[in-house]
Amino acid sequence: MGDAASTSPSQDERIKEISALRRALIRPELGGMVGTVAVFTFFLLFAFDSGMFNSQGVMNWAVVSAQFMIIAVGACLLMIAGEFDLSVGSMIGFAGMIIAILGVTLGWPMWMAILATFALCMAIGALNGWIVVRTGLPSFIVTLAFLFILRGFTIFLPQMIERKTIIGGIRDAAQGDWLAAAFGGKILGGLFVWLGDMGLIAVFDRGTRAGQPVVDGIPMLIVWALVLIVFGHVVLTRTKFGNWIFAAGGDAEAARNSGVPVNKVKILMFMFTAFCATVFAVCQVMEFGSAGADRGLLKEFEAIIAVVIGGALLTGGYGSVIGAALGALIFGVVQQGLFFADVESSLFRVFLGVILLGAVILNTNIRRIITGER
Repeated sequence: MGDAASTSPSQDERIKEISALRRALIRPELGGMVGTVAVFTFFLLFAFDSGMFNSQGVMNWAVVSAQFMIIAVGACLLMIAGEFDLSVGSMIGFAGMIIAILGVTLGWPMWMAILATFALCMAIGALNGWIVVRTGLPSFIVTLAFLFILRGFTIFLPQMIERKTIIGGIRDAAQGDWLAAAFGGKILGGLFVWLGDMGLIAVFDRGTRAGQPVVDGIPMLIVWALVLIVFGHVVLTRTKFGNWIFAAGGDAEAARNSGVPVNKVKILMFMFTAFCATVFAVCQVMEFGSAGADRGLLKEFEAIIAVVIGGALLTGGYGSVIGAALGALIFGVVQQGLFFADVESSLFRVFLGVILLGAVILNTNIRRIITGER
């Protein structure tokens, strides 16, 4: 009777019932959701009449948030797989400079320059991953080395070729290019004209643009952010490969013993992170019309912060793309919202530090709930 009682279904952890509250508490998006509600509540109270929530204000912080989202998606999947990439910021600057050198200095068609840049950057991402899995070195050491290597090339190459660290003329070189338009254009312009005509959004009231909407479309930067979020979420939650990502970051040795190609998963995640950084870079150079050697500084830390705010654990094996997107949204709203709220902009880092600390404390408690640690 004693043995039967010990193996009864009520004692089996695999079929143990979990309360709705516990299920909610262990969701990785919880921290991002709480933070998002708190941030929007704060700015609705203190900046509602500042223009932050009109069409132009929304577009302002939406674009900034989308920048963080693009790199946060790649960083999120890589962190869930148990690795870090500290070269993301340098990759952004490097990718932008390669596009400028190929498309402006060497005169390549812009579509060819963009595709070649994607191929080169993803190859560097693969090299990062290969070194990590082959040597067993911590990924943060390997990618820290590439942070300096790529930043060094980003400064050296334009100085050697053009005798300067900023290369312009990208917008002219990209004029009429089909692939450049996919990164630097806008969509739904007709919808915004209609909204302006209906009086639902602001329009210019004087000058040559009188009657035209102040916001005339959705930038492709935002479109790319949404596409990558949907793609990352579907891969992570609806595919076998997503299960492999969690397994590789949770317990790599156990995953290998179960037949998961851990090394392949990690290398592909480094490549995807490089892909996201290159998407950011292409959108950026198309927006500004130039590439600068200082572009992308500290973006790697901003991506990691957004992912941590969004609920991912630094130890790997746990996280959510939706949570990372919410973390990036918080990042963008706070950065721009302080300006609208007429708060000293230097306090942005104070707000960010408080949010990050709160997220880490919350995530630590969640991990304890999951693992049963005390």
